[in-house]
Amino acid sequence: MPKPKAYLNLEYPNAHYINFKKACQYEFKYNSLSNIKDQGECNFHIDYPKLKATVYLNYRPVQNNIETLLRDAQKLTYEHVVKADNITEQPYINSEHKKFGMFYEVGGNAASQSQFYVTDSTKHFLMGSIYFYAKPNFDSVLPAAHYIKNDLKVLMESLKWK
Repeated sequence: MPKPKAYLNLEYPNAHYINFKKACQYEFKYNSLSNIKDQGECNFHIDYPKLKATVYLNYRPVQNNIETLLRDAQKLTYEHVVKADNITEQPYINSEHKKFGMFYEVGGNAASQSQFYVTDSTKHFLMGSIYFYAKPNFDSVLPAAHYIKNDLKVLMESLKWK
């Protein structure tokens, strides 16, 4: 007898955001359901144990090298083009708070489904990317990727340079 069709019914709790402030050149809001691990030099891992994912945050001071930092961020994203079905770029501009950047959504079985960078172009550069603890399978990680993508957008919006 054939098995009945089954559909995933994944429900995630509503996000509650709290401030993250350390002795670094920036601060932001993050989901209280995640855990932040200090990696030194103002680089952090935001772990989502229940979603089996980590967001890697890498901070670099801008020292007359903005072109190199931008090129490296774009290169990291486009390394996934081999497995990606598509890569969507969403520019981010907040002139009032001197934040400019790009949010990338990577479709398909790429290792990272979302990446971003934010800079003020003179002093600060922050980039981040999501990685799951499993072999990439777009359909199975999509709900979790969407959930974390919303957290990344909150992080970008709430980011403050010091």
